[in-house]
Amino acid sequence: MQKVGYSTLSISLPSEWVKDMGLKRGDLITFMPERDGSLRLMPGPPVEREVKAEEIVVNSDLCDEPRMLERVIVGNYILGCDTLRVVSSKRIRSEHVEEARRISRRLIGLSIIEETPNQIVLQCSIDPAKFQIDMLMRRLSIIASTMHNEAMQALVDFDMNLAEDTIRREEEADMIYWLALRLLLSAHRIQVVAEKIGLEEPSQIPGNRLILKNLETIADCAEDIAKRVILLRKLKISVGKEATERLFQIGELAHATFEKAMECLFTGDIKIANSILEMKEVVDKEEERLTTEFSARPLSACPHLRHITSCLTRIVESGADIAAIAINRALAKPSDICKRLAY
Repeated sequence: MQKVGYSTLSISLPSEWVKDMGLKRGDLITFMPERDGSLRLMPGPPVEREVKAEEIVVNSDLCDEPRMLERVIVGNYILGCDTLRVVSSKRIRSEHVEEARRISRRLIGLSIIEETPNQIVLQCSIDPAKFQIDMLMRRLSIIASTMHNEAMQALVDFDMNLAEDTIRREEEADMIYWLALRLLLSAHRIQVVAEKIGLEEPSQIPGNRLILKNLETIADCAEDIAKRVILLRKLKISVGKEATERLFQIGELAHATFEKAMECLFTGDIKIANSILEMKEVVDKEEERLTTEFSARPLSACPHLRHITSCLTRIVESGADIAAIAINRALAKPSDICKRLAY
């Protein structure tokens, strides 16, 4: 670093980097300050560093497995693709057209803007500035909570209509989950996106992704319980009042686990988060007892009871994972429990 004039300090740019970037005298260079105090150096004015539209071309002829094209579209959406062009060397198969139409209705901001015999163009119009990651996590938590309550009530009342309502909500959970993943992955690559969606630190991205996955797992488990209720009703299998009450009690504990975990995530209450992890051990022991008891019941009901118990256990495990993240985030900030000393 050298001094130029009375107050200006200057440094030289590496010649290889200048050559690789195609820079010459008079070109603009942008410096972006990072949170850790470093500076990011980029060629061109700031406006050129905004998120650039990306187009992906998908060869539908190679998507020769059931729902493969659908999953390719979801994957590219999550990865931040703005325009997706599905092409075929001949005519796009009718099942592929249906997959593209179906999944476009389940991805927020994605729509079909062009459709010809051998091409389908999907475009995403998501503006990251309109979404905050905390808001999306809260929304997904509310959906999962509602699904859990409905599924357990459907089990108690043997109510197929309520079970079907639970299953329909799962699509909304997937929509929020996929959108949140898209924003997180974009924030990982582009600093401006992280700022727009309210990410305080880039280090929170992996934790947020794990939280979202656990919430999506809770929604999936609630859906599984609802599907099991419908199956039991169709097969005219009764699980018994006592077994239903025991499952409902475990369900109440599971619900409290992940709801309190989400609360701790935003309040930073380590004591409550710790109690959730202790609660998990209680539920694990209860699961063992229930599994043993259910094994002695009629063979027709036993596998269904064990499946529902397993779903509830997974919900508790997901809540415990969120509680562990809440503890880690709370410890990253100064508190009465932990104080950092500078040396």
